[in-house]
Amino acid sequence: MAFPGTYNFNYYRGDTFSFIIRPKDANGASFPLDSYTTSVFTIANKRGDGATFTTTGTATIDTVNDIVTCTISSTVGANLDAGTLYYYDVQIGYGAIVTTLLTGTITPTDDITGATP
Repeated sequence: MAFPGTYNFNYYRGDTFSFIIRPKDANGASFPLDSYTTSVFTIANKRGDGATFTTTGTATIDTVNDIVTCTISSTVGANLDAGTLYYYDVQIGYGAIVTTLLTGTITPTDDITGATP
């Protein structure tokens, strides 16, 4: 496994935004997710314990297709300040096992109409 991957993206504040993670094993084959029972998509203004703002998107495990669908809802996104750099992690787990699949940054931008979910 080569986890975590990195994906940095720009985001229009207040929009609904989704992306799909397709984890692969070291040979490039789909990484089986059927053992994993939890998933978390955490967004924060700083990595580590010093974060003063944290929120969560949704991360849904699809064990049939071995994908994780992550979504920032318009309600969650409206709470992100335009021009502020945020950090995120997407983690899956079972029992005491936790695996970070993806990490990166989110840069929100105000859209023309403003964030009014």
